Amino acid sequence: MKPKKLEFKNEKKKSYKKILKVIIIIGVLFFSLIGYGVYWAFYDMNRLPKGKYLTEKISPDGKYTLKAYITNGGATTTYAIRGELVFNEKNNKTKNIYWNSGEDIAKITWSDFDTVVINDHSLNVPNDKYDYRNQ
Repeated sequence: MKPKKLEFKNEKKKSYKKILKVIIIIGVLFFSLIGYGVYWAFYDMNRLPKGKYLTEKISPDGKYTLKAYITNGGATTTYAIRGELVFNEKNNKTKNIYWNSGEDIAKITWSDFDTVVINDHSLNVPNDKYDYRNQ
């Protein structure tokens, strides 16, 4: 049989370990939530401004259409180009794939069925994206 003092110390250590685990889990969840909030607010391409329509080009096989829009952030920011990929075979579902600041024109060419070049930035659609904020 263990002495009561030793049992009490073991119980105390176990309770400290449980409290420490709970604090670590809460901390990880808190910082994960903060990280996601920063991403959502500043880097999520789905939150880009709509802009004014500029031009569009259809891929050689007709599977995709790339539409370009110009956005004006006001007096404190420059113009930016937003490129929106339209999936013509999927009920015109759209996806932002291009965002670049300091541009006011959009030169779009299709190199092949799945490669589009926007202002000298080559992207393999539908998976590649260009976002100047991540460069």
